Amino acid sequence: MRLLRGLLGALLWIVASLLGLVAVVLCITVILLPIGIPLLGLARRLLGRSVRLMLPAEVAHPVKEMGKKGRDAPKAGRKKAKQAKKNIKGAAEKGRKLTRKQRRKLG
Repeated sequence: MRLLRGLLGALLWIVASLLGLVAVVLCITVILLPIGIPLLGLARRLLGRSVRLMLPAEVAHPVKEMGKKGRDAPKAGRKKAKQAKKNIKGAAEKGRKLTRKQRRKLG
């Protein structure tokens, strides 16, 4: 599947490059300028699509791939938050004990 996507992307890249070249030639001739500008935009979009076809899915669509892989992320985040809360609570208790000891020594 990946090889097929790569080949399709390469073929689309060649077609988009040729279409862009034709569009530039049409833009040079002032009479055909209204046809050349939309063709240039189409060539640009085709080049972008061809590059996305050649890239891996994680790079081409990072938000979609993160949505697939990150479904368990909220649960893991809640666990980490609870653990951090425990750590902070423990540190606060240790700090209180230390200040009580120091007050007793001074007083």
